[in-house]
Amino acid sequence: MSSQPAFFRRLGRYYLIYALVFVSFVGLLAVAEQFGLSPRWIGQIFLFLTIAIYAAIGVMSRTSDVSEYYVAGRRVPALFNGMATAADWMSAASFIGLAGTLYYAGFEGLAFVTGWTGGYVLVALLLAPFLRKFGQFTIPDFLGARYEGHFARVVGVFAAVLASFVYVVAQIYGVGLITSRFIGIEFEIGVFVGLAGILVCSFLGGMRAVTWTQVAQYLILIIAYLVPVAILSYKVTGVPVPQVMYGQVLHDLGVKELELFSEPRESAVRLLYQGRADEYARKIAALPESLTTERLALVQKANDLRAQGASAREIAVAERLLRDVPRTPDEARVKWDRVRQDSLARTMHPPPHAEAHPGADQAARDNARNNFIALVFVLMIGTAALPHILTRYYTTPSVREARRSVFWSLLFIFLLYVTAPAYAVFAKWEVYSSLVGSNIETLPHWVASWGRVGLVKIDDINGDGILQLAELSINSDAILLLVPELAGLPYVVSGLVAAGGLAAALSTADGLLLTISHALSHDLYYKMINPEASTQRRLVITKSQLLVVAVVAAWVASLRPDNILFMVGLAFSIAASAFFPALVLGIFWKRANKWGAVTGMIAGMGVTLLYIVRTHPFFGGSMGDAWLDIHPISSGVFGVSVGFVVIAVVSLLTPPPPPEVQALVDYVRMPDGRGKH
Repeated sequence: MSSQPAFFRRLGRYYLIYALVFVSFVGLLAVAEQFGLSPRWIGQIFLFLTIAIYAAIGVMSRTSDVSEYYVAGRRVPALFNGMATAADWMSAASFIGLAGTLYYAGFEGLAFVTGWTGGYVLVALLLAPFLRKFGQFTIPDFLGARYEGHFARVVGVFAAVLASFVYVVAQIYGVGLITSRFIGIEFEIGVFVGLAGILVCSFLGGMRAVTWTQVAQYLILIIAYLVPVAILSYKVTGVPVPQVMYGQVLHDLGVKELELFSEPRESAVRLLYQGRADEYARKIAALPESLTTERLALVQKANDLRAQGASAREIAVAERLLRDVPRTPDEARVKWDRVRQDSLARTMHPPPHAEAHPGADQAARDNARNNFIALVFVLMIGTAALPHILTRYYTTPSVREARRSVFWSLLFIFLLYVTAPAYAVFAKWEVYSSLVGSNIETLPHWVASWGRVGLVKIDDINGDGILQLAELSINSDAILLLVPELAGLPYVVSGLVAAGGLAAALSTADGLLLTISHALSHDLYYKMINPEASTQRRLVITKSQLLVVAVVAAWVASLRPDNILFMVGLAFSIAASAFFPALVLGIFWKRANKWGAVTGMIAGMGVTLLYIVRTHPFFGGSMGDAWLDIHPISSGVFGVSVGFVVIAVVSLLTPPPPPEVQALVDYVRMPDGRGKH
């Protein structure tokens, strides 16, 4: 133990030097930009150099020791475990998606900030210290020991793999966005380029390499998150403290919203979108004849242009429109309905940014409030149930350090979450005051750059050459990444933000992939199939499964199933319904038994998955099948409730756990290590 303070001081010195070198590196790139270094080179240097740093840490931390690979040797100090947990936690959803969600949802987006922050209180009070006292390597380890055998372990493995897989798809999607924009490659290729950066740490050194890499990634991502909005705050208000000053800008934004929403040209544009929506509704109702009519009309138009000697550009546009015509009535129905829905969305003014639970009438406002509460609930419970977060507390030297680690995690996460609302307000102010109303021909170059990757769209529906708000579409996942360009900051700041987003996505993806591979190799293979497996064989199985899962997740991410924050929300619902009731009752209620836990986990997760499939359009569902009008992202609110009830009822109807299991509960709950036997 005497070496622990020396180890702590050495780590602190190394990471302080690392942070100073990184800041100096950013400064040098800023100087190089002034001397003519191109934006393309800046983006590539940021991304590839930071990945090289993570790879170097991974190589230096490579290990073949099982304890080091699974739980970093249980010697990570609380401060550094807090930083690693914050990096593991602040995924592409927090770094990239949260600001965009707050930009569009305003007050309603605070459900994410409230739920995620509150979840760490539950982690500190209900789970982290007790799981650390239990020891072992994974959450299914605890389920297998507490609930007497492999049945609960198998259900835990399935739930851990499913929740982590959905979550990791969102991270790889975020990596694809960043690499495609800042390296200039196709999104689908960018996904697999980023995958190499994800694999290099988790593949070589497991939890040991991932932990020390995540500390380095946290330093990059928090610098990258705070610097741009501080500069923007100084530009707009003269004070570089956005967390304090955004309230003043929010007031001005409210005035600007009233002015913009009542502008006559804005109202006229929204009426044109209503007409477009009605037109597509008629075309859908007239299928399949309307599809044939549309195709013939476009063929005739292309032929007329050729006969009239039109320019090559006009002919090319006509031919492209013809190529884009749906091939079948079913395809036309899906494609045209998507356009109709988008047009209908543009007919409505965005909700006022500061208005709580907006709606056209009292019923709509009640529905918004109910969904807000349900989302906060799911995110809190899901935070306290995510396997890749809970496993981090296995890496601390003691139960006391685990408790302190939760405090540090909250502090480091707070730095980002208290800043996210400021990002949304400052970004919206820049769009409303500097972009809307501009001449479309003179829009900044970044509009075209982001347009090429499909994240910014301009539709001059009234043909006046002036950009109205309804004619502008910015993907929520792009809001934070384009803030530096939106504010006219040097491109080096954009590269810094991209490096931060990459660090956030990579850090979380590493932790999730480890959770999946450990569940399959340790809980399934070693604990159930081949308990005699050698250390070397276990590590080979772990790494091979990690590689397979990573490639499959990258392929799913390339299909763009949904936005980042929504996919992460689904993962939280799955984890909450599967794990939280079983973990909490397993720690605090001795009467909970294996039959209650197994049936409760299956029932809770089953209800959640059923609700997602019934209501999410990706699976062919619709909100017409929703219960209480709760959105699919909050489906866990039903699963968690069912899980608690089923575990309690089934446990009371079946025999109690044996004395040795009840003694384990006493041991885990006693702070001094003594159990009541």
